[in-house]
Amino acid sequence: MKKKITHIDCFSGPGGICTGFKAAGISTKVAIEKVESCIRTYSHNHPDVNVIHNDIHHVSEEDIRKVYKGDIDILTSGMPCETFSTAGSKSRSSYDFRQQLYFEAIRIANIVNAKIIIFENVPAILSKKVEKGKSRLIIDDIYDELSANGYKYYIPTTLKTVDFGIPQKRERFFIIAAKDKNLELRVPISKHNGKVTVFDAFEDLPLLKANQKTEKKKYKNKSNNYIDLLKDKSFWNLGEGVVNKLTYHNSPNHRKNTIERFKLIEPGENLKDLFFKFPENKVEQLQKDKILPKKWFIQRNMRLVNKEPSKTITSHCLDELVHPTLNRALSVREVARLQSFPDAYEFVGGPFICPHLCETQDKYEQIGDAVPPLLAYQWGKVVKNILE
Repeated sequence: MKKKITHIDCFSGPGGICTGFKAAGISTKVAIEKVESCIRTYSHNHPDVNVIHNDIHHVSEEDIRKVYKGDIDILTSGMPCETFSTAGSKSRSSYDFRQQLYFEAIRIANIVNAKIIIFENVPAILSKKVEKGKSRLIIDDIYDELSANGYKYYIPTTLKTVDFGIPQKRERFFIIAAKDKNLELRVPISKHNGKVTVFDAFEDLPLLKANQKTEKKKYKNKSNNYIDLLKDKSFWNLGEGVVNKLTYHNSPNHRKNTIERFKLIEPGENLKDLFFKFPENKVEQLQKDKILPKKWFIQRNMRLVNKEPSKTITSHCLDELVHPTLNRALSVREVARLQSFPDAYEFVGGPFICPHLCETQDKYEQIGDAVPPLLAYQWGKVVKNILE
């Protein structure tokens, strides 16, 4: 019997990487996360993983050895991406201590003698400078730090989730790195024919009107390959059988004026478009009626298109996305479907909605910040092939 490949999950969030790795047959031994709401969700779904609740800066070798004694095959690090993102960058200082979190991940990799490191972040990390006005890039620092610590064999790559059967136009940047030159590093290659759409992801979810109080708990009698996969507990190694009870499918509450705004947005349009498609006098009237705000936000209120994959799911997805046919934001389960979380996954940590600046992450923010489990599954298969 082959020894199970082991994994340590840094910046683990609610468990997107662990979920995909578990489906690929990889055993996560330790997770490190500082946000309690994420830890509650993670521990509920992965009770066999030793979760260290702490800022990674303060996690010592002793902390890790208290919960796991052996070496680890793979370390993953999905560092907070806000500092590398282009969204809202004009209001953010050029330098941010979170840029240096890769140091901590490499430090942990050395503690556990990890054979492989996988870094994950937004593609904008490739253009982020170390200091304002300087030419040196953060990514060059990361490459140099990997090499200085022995991880001098590495492959950078940017992957599109739509290429791996996920109904979302999300791009993520990865680095896979190793110390051993005999490990033949590679990256996932898409073998998926066609794109999974928003309609495919939502096909069996019952209609849910804005401000509807009752949570829907029964699926519609519909089926397709994507939703069948997300309901298959055996595939995800989350138990036996098929999920037959719908969870987390209830409508967010909206003000009457917000619903009126949603009615004006066509599929593929967002809030910004309303300021340009109506005459100036109508825009002013809509603002006076408090249907439109005083200014537009470029990412806000995008109505999804049924026959296309979703735009990128982010931690702000509650404000950013509108249902393709209904005048409301998405339910937690709908967002989880677009991120490829299995239907058996329980988002127990945190409230449904809370102010975005809180350290507590609500259910939408947890899902939006996670690595899509189906993409993690593809990485898990590749890493298993490399190590075995």
